[in-house]
Amino acid sequence: MSQALNEPVQQDARDVERRAFVARHSRSDVRLQALPADASARRYFRLEGAGMLLMDSPPAGEPLTPYLRVSKLLRQLGLSAPTVLAADEAAGLALIEDFGQGTYTRLLAAGHAEAPLYELAVDCLAELHRAPAGYGALLSAYDATRLAEESALFIDWYAPLLLGEAPSAELRDGYLALFAELFEAAAGRREAVVLRDFHVDNLMLLDDRDGVAACGLLDFQDALHGAAAYDLMSLLEDARRDVPQPLQDALLLRYLGHRPALDADAFMADYAVLAAQRHAKVLGIFVRLARRDGKLGYLDHLPRVERLFREALERPALRPLRDFLDRHLASWRDGLPATALGAVYERML
Repeated sequence: MSQALNEPVQQDARDVERRAFVARHSRSDVRLQALPADASARRYFRLEGAGMLLMDSPPAGEPLTPYLRVSKLLRQLGLSAPTVLAADEAAGLALIEDFGQGTYTRLLAAGHAEAPLYELAVDCLAELHRAPAGYGALLSAYDATRLAEESALFIDWYAPLLLGEAPSAELRDGYLALFAELFEAAAGRREAVVLRDFHVDNLMLLDDRDGVAACGLLDFQDALHGAAAYDLMSLLEDARRDVPQPLQDALLLRYLGHRPALDADAFMADYAVLAAQRHAKVLGIFVRLARRDGKLGYLDHLPRVERLFREALERPALRPLRDFLDRHLASWRDGLPATALGAVYERML
């Protein structure tokens, strides 16, 4: 009861803090328009008529420092991350450049030709990957530990809904050991800045900029230093929309054409393993967002990610994981049963 009573008070206090910050760095009378929330605890508000967004990034869960660091790095490379106009790291508040509303997601839904948008994104990614090695070294490594933590989301959150109970320690350990063996080579790569959420929701078309700068970048604060294949794979094997296979093939060739010195065989081997790893991670995240955080909308994407996961495991290198799941999670190919999904929905009603 006390938590419920305190919640509006805490929210009111945060609202006062936000408005005081805006008043110090813009105008006290500007109207703040809340933008739709995403999977994180961050919130964004448009300062109407000011060309700025207020980013509210709670320090306890979403510290502002990584965003500021990666934003600066991207802009130094000539890429379009929002300019930070004012920031209070202790408070977790920042005023950033407003790129408008032209996200790839909205443009594609409105009928914009998809090939030019994806080609621009691939060109932008190739430019990022040509950055001097010192830029990536500023970031933490996307290493075996981090990849394993993400892989565990599948066995800890998604698999229990298949099994009807928590997996045994033996099953969990076997799954993680197998994944660790599969992504060992990719986990050792220190090739590029990996933005980690490079997909249509986080890309924008900036009509007033030329070249790769026309691709606006969002939601990059979790960037790490790792395998170059990761972001291209997350763009082409998107949890939120299907990319036609002929376009995927053309974009892969376009990326490789930008980077002729790249070991294409090693790149594609990383791509295959990281696709399985990411889809496993996303399945776990979407279930966690629904069960723990009450964000049921992410369950709408589960059938697509389940399909992407199945397709990833059809690649020859992933056969050991496919065989393991066939032995221990016999129904994994069928996706979550309706009864399990129904229980998640009922729990949140």
